[in-house]
Amino acid sequence: MDHIYIEHKEILSALKPRFRRDFLDEIDWNEPLLFILGSRGVGKTTLILQHIKERFGNNAAALYISMDDLALSNHTLLSMAKHHAQNGGTHLFVDEIHKYQNWSQELKNIRDKIKELKVVVSGSSILDIYKGNADLSRRSVVYNLQGLSFREYLNIELKLNLPKFSLAEILTQHENLTPQLLDKFKPLQHFPVYLKYGYFPFYLEGIKNYHHKLGNVVNVVLEQDMALLESVDLIKIPKIRKLIYLLSTQVPYQPNITKLAETLEIDRITLLYYLNSLQKASVLNLVRLNGKLYTQLTKPDKIYLQNTNLLYLSQSVVNIGTLRETFFANQVGINHQLTLAQQGDFIIDNAHTIEVGGAQKNFNQIANVPNSYLAIDDLPQGIKNKIPLWLFGFMY
Repeated sequence: MDHIYIEHKEILSALKPRFRRDFLDEIDWNEPLLFILGSRGVGKTTLILQHIKERFGNNAAALYISMDDLALSNHTLLSMAKHHAQNGGTHLFVDEIHKYQNWSQELKNIRDKIKELKVVVSGSSILDIYKGNADLSRRSVVYNLQGLSFREYLNIELKLNLPKFSLAEILTQHENLTPQLLDKFKPLQHFPVYLKYGYFPFYLEGIKNYHHKLGNVVNVVLEQDMALLESVDLIKIPKIRKLIYLLSTQVPYQPNITKLAETLEIDRITLLYYLNSLQKASVLNLVRLNGKLYTQLTKPDKIYLQNTNLLYLSQSVVNIGTLRETFFANQVGINHQLTLAQQGDFIIDNAHTIEVGGAQKNFNQIANVPNSYLAIDDLPQGIKNKIPLWLFGFMY
């Protein structure tokens, strides 16, 4: 086991993060079993290593391991946990847990048999703790790490400490909030860059090859995560890749499932399974009409890519309406229920109707709709129920 501890120290020594996310302080790290799930590329590993370095330094009480490390192939997760605890370890951090075949049963055994050991686990957003050989839902707490919000992107780029705002603050206090922000930065200067490059922290490595790297991330999600966790046959991956391409080149897509299935030469049920899997993988965002009841076999009413950066994988010029709605659905849908409106674009938490548009958008489509608002692009500052679209990027 000595080489595992040596590698732990080497990884921590090499860590030189260029920013610190607020999410670090939102996690209750004292939970006995903690999951941090999220899409590839959002920074789960960096987050965990930052916490270890801040809290433990070189203290041997903490151990970081990654289950995609070939050096661990001769050890079981349970045996490593026992060895660590017997040698005074109090915290075990397990990265890439979805790469380990018997993860759920062994985590259950660790939780039940080594009660003095606190375990933090990271994995793909597809990972379902209700599945596997053991239901861990009652034994664990789950946090979901997202890509960078527009606020976080600005904090990194401009070395600021801009605050988060609640939905209620944005809807009712935006006229008071925005002047304070406009004193510090010009949102319309930075917003288009964020929409194209700013969602995944690895943009800091340079934007020249950013979309190439992002394409590789999506391929790994398809070829590894979906194959491993969703039992998708590898020979079907080209069809899923084609599905993503077709969806990315459409305006906010109202799907004809039968026609789309015919185009991909698959049956309707398989297509719906792929769509739901891609949503779990944080590649797609499926939005339903408000007030309707849905199951896994019911088609979504609109399909968006999960974030705006993905729109640029297959095209250099993106439909502006798609871009606006994708941003809004991504940033607001993380912490709020988002459904489609009969009048307007979205309904938030069954209470607030939002119409998304450009500077010329008016209230005609949502006239006489109570609690309705415009989220307007190309607008540095709003007035009354007309709110700058970029401000919805300050919700986390």
